[in-house]
Amino acid sequence: MPSPVPVEKGTELGPPGQAGGKEMLPFQPWRPGVAAGAEGPGARCPGVWGMLTVTMCVVFLGCPQAQELQGHVSVILLGATGDLAKKYLWQGLFQLFLDEAGKGHSFSFHGAALTAPKQGQELMAKALESLSCPRDMAPSRCAELQAQFLRLSRYRQLKTAEDYQALGRDIEAQVQQEGLREAGRMFYFSVPPFAYADIARNINSSCRPGPGAWLRVVLEKPFGHDHLSAQQLATELGSFFQEEEMYRVDHYLGKQAVAQILPFRDQNRRALDSLWNRHHVERVEIIMKETVDAEGRTSFYEEYGVIRDTLQNHLTEILTLVAMELPANVSCSEAVLRHKLQAFRALRRLQRGSAVVGQYQTYSEQVRRELRKPAGSPSLTPTFAGVLVHVDNLRWEGVPFILMSGKALDERVGYVRVLFKNQAFCAQSEKHWAPAQSRCLPRQIIFYIGHGELGHPAVLVSRNLFRPFLPAQSWREVEDRPGLQLFGRPLSDFYAFSPVKERDAYSILLSHIFHARKESFVPTEHLLASWVFWTPLLESLAREVPRLYPGGADSGRLLDFEFSGSHLSFSLGQPEQLVPGPGSTPRPSDFQVLGAKYRESPLISAWPDELISKLASDIEAAAVQAVRRVGTFHLALSGGSSPIALFQQLASGHYGFPWAHTHLWLVDERCVPLSDPESNFQGLQAHLLQHVRVPYYNIHPMPVNLHQRLCAEEDRGAQAYASEISALVTNCSFDLVLLGMGTDGHTASLFPQSPTGLDGEQLVVLTESPSRPHQRMSLSLPLINRAKKVAVLVMGRTKRDITLLVSRVGREPKKWPISGVLPTSGQLVWYMDYEAFLG
Repeated sequence: MPSPVPVEKGTELGPPGQAGGKEMLPFQPWRPGVAAGAEGPGARCPGVWGMLTVTMCVVFLGCPQAQELQGHVSVILLGATGDLAKKYLWQGLFQLFLDEAGKGHSFSFHGAALTAPKQGQELMAKALESLSCPRDMAPSRCAELQAQFLRLSRYRQLKTAEDYQALGRDIEAQVQQEGLREAGRMFYFSVPPFAYADIARNINSSCRPGPGAWLRVVLEKPFGHDHLSAQQLATELGSFFQEEEMYRVDHYLGKQAVAQILPFRDQNRRALDSLWNRHHVERVEIIMKETVDAEGRTSFYEEYGVIRDTLQNHLTEILTLVAMELPANVSCSEAVLRHKLQAFRALRRLQRGSAVVGQYQTYSEQVRRELRKPAGSPSLTPTFAGVLVHVDNLRWEGVPFILMSGKALDERVGYVRVLFKNQAFCAQSEKHWAPAQSRCLPRQIIFYIGHGELGHPAVLVSRNLFRPFLPAQSWREVEDRPGLQLFGRPLSDFYAFSPVKERDAYSILLSHIFHARKESFVPTEHLLASWVFWTPLLESLAREVPRLYPGGADSGRLLDFEFSGSHLSFSLGQPEQLVPGPGSTPRPSDFQVLGAKYRESPLISAWPDELISKLASDIEAAAVQAVRRVGTFHLALSGGSSPIALFQQLASGHYGFPWAHTHLWLVDERCVPLSDPESNFQGLQAHLLQHVRVPYYNIHPMPVNLHQRLCAEEDRGAQAYASEISALVTNCSFDLVLLGMGTDGHTASLFPQSPTGLDGEQLVVLTESPSRPHQRMSLSLPLINRAKKVAVLVMGRTKRDITLLVSRVGREPKKWPISGVLPTSGQLVWYMDYEAFLG
């Protein structure tokens, strides 16, 4: 294996003042709480007075600093022949070489992979062919520097522990032979996360630099799949590396418009201090749209989906930059990270209703083709998501933060839009408004990340807000482009600034790694805080059927969404799709809420969470209508396990329910004391009654325990309940009766092969159950059929066989009591989850 080529010392690279260049002070060893090599206000102060300035900065700003050691730096790029390396990393390392090598540092670059040496060297050489220089550099000078970089770059196979040991020996030998002083080593992990642990173990045991030199390991996402996996990976890496040695890359933090958010807020404090809060901000939009789909990446996308791919990391990191409190010194990494963590911890817990998800129509077919899955196997992976986030602190209380990302959309664009409230009214018509002065124009600040109509990064501020300050050496004002519309307004409505020199995110982040600027990366504590925030929502959406959209401009308004309070929903209802005819089976990906017929009655079918949400909404709508019409709502509820989720939904998510005017009855009851855990009333009490305000005289438990006896016929409990119903319920017609269906076809406590309660004049009957407890009390089938509406809730795969059977039989209540449910003048609606309906 060839040894690294010595650096050509003393070479001046790039024009003076090249971005990233700093004069360095003598190295100070790491101490707890200090980020080794971090930059700060004293980084430009030479000599004694410089050191005094650093000391004073530490005292007054509370940001401890450590200076870098000038000398030799070894950069090891793991995964050097992969796509990320070819597209971005080699170019970023070349830019780092241009920026730093002539300022007291020397370099060697080691491209590493599992590929054998000869083939790996060829692949790496091909990747290095595309290196480019800044536009203002002369071609001859560019060619000279490219040649130098190539001489300093060598491929090596890193596969075994011995390979890492050899790498460590080679670096040490080069430093000694050339008489260099080692400044540090950078290992960039451009490899899948499953390989991290073995690589980390080998680096820790064989490739650490000696005393006085730094080690920096750079990690690429994904950093776990959920909170537990992220925690496990962090613990594993933490056993090999210290926190200050790890740099988790979120490349969006290197995007120029994103990197400008904190400096912009800092440099415009005077104008923004009174505006950047709930009193003035209407909402914040953080958007990342793509026109490409997931073709060629479906194996990754099937595991992660759009929320894990972009929202949990990129968009959440941006959110914290907007929402965090500004530290006194935004150049202090420690202070910035501390304030970002506070913003993470202020995020309100997401509910299932906080998100809407979609999937472009050809995605499932791409998955089947690329992953060789059988025909008819659908995917529930979302390729589009909109999420509503709230920050629970005094600054942002009540302000909606909208995060949205998706593939196969109408445009490629990314931006952060802070939209301010505007209570002004202008008497003259819009054609007479002066764009630079009218207070009626929208007021907004936009950090335009790139692409879209504008085509480049920018910071835009409405002219009717204030004229912003941006540093002239790095940002310049954009000339007007007549005809260009941004967010419905011409470019002339904004003070618009773009970077003087556009730089790739990875070149910026590599410079930050070199200078130990930790605020541009994701510490372990931040990572885990983000996963704590996102994991519950991801779990609740795991079986959500995404809304299908055709992709591109053809999607029209299908993906538009709106919010009310903490709830987000699509603006347009999902078009209903009927169940195909006999012999064909619908797939979950074919619909979201399926509306069809079952036994000639309406059927609603969805995944469990969505089904329960729909049923709860329908019950509330029936309650509101009944109270508005006659002043009361009479609701009869079944017991058992199926309605528990419904009770919980009604208790927690339906604050407009007219509980004060609602009478609650039981459809059936087990003959046990009402305090017994098996009592249906006890389940109703635990999951609903104790959480809502229903007048106690409106609650009607079945009298199964009279005179210290359970369901004794001589106590006439059934007749007493029937009399109570007759006295309070007009015509003995409940407004709504909720039933279930057992695997044997029973409903309420009316069982097959038992005539009790299936016909006759009795309203309430005592019955015998085949399972314990055997004695039951139940509403009769004739009473149930007097209801204005009957809802039958059927959930779970165990119900699939009876669902199929009952769909084919006629009205035979003695065999299948559920088949006798058909309100004489009311409506019957079936609510089935997909497992009960489709198996």
